[in-house]
Amino acid sequence: MNIKYFYITLLVLAFSCSPKTTIKPEDNQAKGPIPLLTIGNEDIFADEFLHILSKNRSFQTKEEQISKKEFEDNFDLFVNFKLKVKEAENEGLDEVDEFQKEFSMFKEDLIKPFLIKNSLQEGELRKAYNRMQEVVKASHILLQFPMNANGDDSLAVFRMAEKLKSDSENGANFNELAVEYSEDPSVKDNKGSLGYFTALQMVYQFEDAAYRLQPGQISDPILTEYGYHIIKLEDRKPNPGEILVSHILVRTQTNDPVVEERALRKVGDIYTELQKSESIWEEVCNMYSEDMGTKNTGGKLPWIGIGSVIPEFEKVAFNLSEIGEISTPVKTPYGYHIIRLEDKKPIPSFDDMEEMIKSKILRDSRSSLIKSQVSAIQKSRYSFDENDQLLDSMRNIFKNNQKQTAIEQIANKPWKEEMIISIQGVQKPVSEFIKFINEDSQIVRVGTKEYFTAWYDKFVEVNLNEAEEKDLEANNKDYQLILKEYRDGILLFSLMNHKVWQKALEDSLGQVAFFEENRDKYQWDDRFEALIVKMGKDSRKDAVRRFLADKKYQDNLETRLENTFLNDDPLAFTIQNNIFEIGSHPVLSRATTDKSFQELNIDGKTHFVILGNKIPAGPKKFEETRGKVIQDYQEHLDKSMIATLKENYIIRINEEEKNRVYDIVTKN
Repeated sequence: MNIKYFYITLLVLAFSCSPKTTIKPEDNQAKGPIPLLTIGNEDIFADEFLHILSKNRSFQTKEEQISKKEFEDNFDLFVNFKLKVKEAENEGLDEVDEFQKEFSMFKEDLIKPFLIKNSLQEGELRKAYNRMQEVVKASHILLQFPMNANGDDSLAVFRMAEKLKSDSENGANFNELAVEYSEDPSVKDNKGSLGYFTALQMVYQFEDAAYRLQPGQISDPILTEYGYHIIKLEDRKPNPGEILVSHILVRTQTNDPVVEERALRKVGDIYTELQKSESIWEEVCNMYSEDMGTKNTGGKLPWIGIGSVIPEFEKVAFNLSEIGEISTPVKTPYGYHIIRLEDKKPIPSFDDMEEMIKSKILRDSRSSLIKSQVSAIQKSRYSFDENDQLLDSMRNIFKNNQKQTAIEQIANKPWKEEMIISIQGVQKPVSEFIKFINEDSQIVRVGTKEYFTAWYDKFVEVNLNEAEEKDLEANNKDYQLILKEYRDGILLFSLMNHKVWQKALEDSLGQVAFFEENRDKYQWDDRFEALIVKMGKDSRKDAVRRFLADKKYQDNLETRLENTFLNDDPLAFTIQNNIFEIGSHPVLSRATTDKSFQELNIDGKTHFVILGNKIPAGPKKFEETRGKVIQDYQEHLDKSMIATLKENYIIRINEEEKNRVYDIVTKN
């Protein structure tokens, strides 16, 4: 968020500090809501005031309630805020392009928590995190489809999968069936066993099926992008979290018994060496490990979790229990490893893992699942209908023609203005769909879909999303309030920037005139020339004291001090050298004015002070206080604007409604 958006939020929340309303509005009488106040011809209701007031507090306890004075101050601020928004609207600031672009950008972020998509995504995030509390161990048999498979081929694969499930449930050894029938390339090494894994490490359909099983159970055939799987769950247990390990590797060569024997002797000798009390792991690793990427750093590997490394290594590493414990040599496809446990940690909290989980979910098949669920809910909620006959006609035209030719043919059809889809009774004609394609303003990934289907699906998605957004704006009170809050905030910023902040910065004549009218506000108190040395190193304190003790304040004293000490030791001390108001200065306010050289101890730090001439209290020059003048001038312009607005607009306050709100939020 850039600085402009920061100020928008700051202005809106001038008397609040959190984005969530916690007060439950009371039901109004059947005749409808009663305005809290009216500015001009616009009614403003209590729920808006409560929304902005209820930041970080619910007013349910005495501690959260506010005093009568706080309530009145906040109410006055609210009235002033709404006056400025009304003025911004009357000046047409809500119609300029810049406002429309900024407000649209804000809406994109503000609406996200209210969307169907968000609630479904949140559910998937929680489900994945909850599953990550466990690890499961499974074996599987994979049956793939033949090339260019037709419906009969797919059915045959499915029936074979069902038969293998039945055979295993009737006593056949699952892993032997895997070796005989599975088309997973790794089956010759693992006999179908996948070891332990947790959520987000397998394709979603596979994960979902595995986590629904109990140990010993076998799944029905599960379809994934790889084919049909039959899954047998072997174990499930709590997730041990992550571990940090280092290792020493001795490599081997497949099918070379001589090299294998030599490697086995070498790793055995290394293990024996590590048992000696005088041995140092890092030195042994540097000397003998054949992992070139880690041998110079003590063999350290990144943090690992269940399912993130090969099973042989994982099993031994996670069986280490004490920090510094060393494993016996373990064989993997890379060679022989000796593993040392360096550290361990539990699964992080949901808040810490949320972004990582979300990133993975948005990249796997869950994202398509969420998208299809959103579409189904939207279609049901917003009375979606489509013209199947027209869709078939259009699909055939696109299938048999190039894109532009298809578009031209459809444009000449007598049914081009007929309904293609309907949402909440609002009909969208074929011509609008063709316009949607021609504008080409959407990102449409055709992929394996036909061109027509891809664009039609996007057309439906965009229109359903628009319907949901309109529904939220019309019917969701929380969204209405937060949307209005930010809309009004942008308008407030624009008005203040134009009539107060920028005007005060750019109006040099107005600054000088304001300064001349208020000269009595810009006065110096008694000031002194002063050099202040704050010691950074006590070891240099005596030398600096001796240097300064007989010195008088003079222009070149700072340079002499720096040349004497800071050239060799830049951190010995820091220096302030200027004319200071003695009464308000944190160091000089503790000094006495009748001594030139003084030593003060403030907050445990030694300060040396050399005082020069006293400059009596007197008026400031404009150049000496321009920043403060601009700040005061801005405040003056703001107050003047509010006064003018209160003259220009009729403000009517409903005291009965105001008292009702008062009773909710104040201490009784």
